[in-house]
Amino acid sequence: MPLLELICPAGSLPALKAAVDHGADGVYLGLKDNTNARNFAGLNFDEKSLKEGIRYAQGRGRKVLMALNTYPQPATLPRWHKAVDTAAELGVNAIILADPGLMGYALKTHPDLRLHLSVQGSATSYEAVNFYRERFGIQRAVLPRVLSLAQVENVVDNTDVEIELFGFGGLCVMVEGRCLLSSYACGDSPNTFGACSPGHAVRWEQTAKGMETRLNGVLIDRYADHEKAGYPTLCKGRFEVQGETYYALEEPTSLNSLEMLPEMARMGIAAVKIEGRQRSPAYVAQVTRVWRAAIDSVKRAPEQFKALPAWMAELAKVSEGSMNTLGAYYRPWK
Repeated sequence: MPLLELICPAGSLPALKAAVDHGADGVYLGLKDNTNARNFAGLNFDEKSLKEGIRYAQGRGRKVLMALNTYPQPATLPRWHKAVDTAAELGVNAIILADPGLMGYALKTHPDLRLHLSVQGSATSYEAVNFYRERFGIQRAVLPRVLSLAQVENVVDNTDVEIELFGFGGLCVMVEGRCLLSSYACGDSPNTFGACSPGHAVRWEQTAKGMETRLNGVLIDRYADHEKAGYPTLCKGRFEVQGETYYALEEPTSLNSLEMLPEMARMGIAAVKIEGRQRSPAYVAQVTRVWRAAIDSVKRAPEQFKALPAWMAELAKVSEGSMNTLGAYYRPWK
């Protein structure tokens, strides 16, 4: 079983090359449609760029994982089947799935294709992970970002499935795979349309009160002239609640679990995943470089590992709101 592979986002061919060049063990990517959960204009791969990405990564000994992690609808199911077929034909190292029906199709049609369970599958217990292993031959599971490290260890100790954890990047306030907030405002579910706060619903308008951001007409945030205006998502918007305006659900902040790497290594985590397929190649290069150095350091001498201030400063530069959190991983009361 691998230990602490570094899996990095590739929202474009330049981002894929940045990840590979700066030390990723593997990249994850998606096609230019709603078969993946980052279905934004300007992102992702057509067949030509996917072939080039696979050639570039695998030619340097790195893995390519294709995300097919949305839920097909009856009218468009052939699109998801074709995506599985394309992944198998082009030779990706694994596909990342959430939908059991699609897993069944992949297992039957391409029995040699390696299957990973997406975070969108919302498997938070070893019983759930083992179910997917027994029924569909899942070889790796990406756990949702709602578990403490003690709960993660309980999963690892009770399954033979490789476990992959998110290590850095944006957080989702909802249980992954079940978000209804964006669907409520925009009419498009992230789990079928493939995008939280899709671009067609986003509006920016300078008003007398400041820069306003809206989703399908719903006011999400208002920024003063000195404030940086972030991309509008419902869970990270500021709302007026009982006469006060604040981040009612979640403040814009990034997960950063770098200091927990020795614990992850001890419990046998197979891979650390970096969030950010919607981010730039520069982001991918910067984050990959830091995490590569940190993972190499903890593998050399886990007892002596320290999260260097220079590493943390580099990651803070690309964090949401320039703030970091350990998220659910650190719950001292658990």
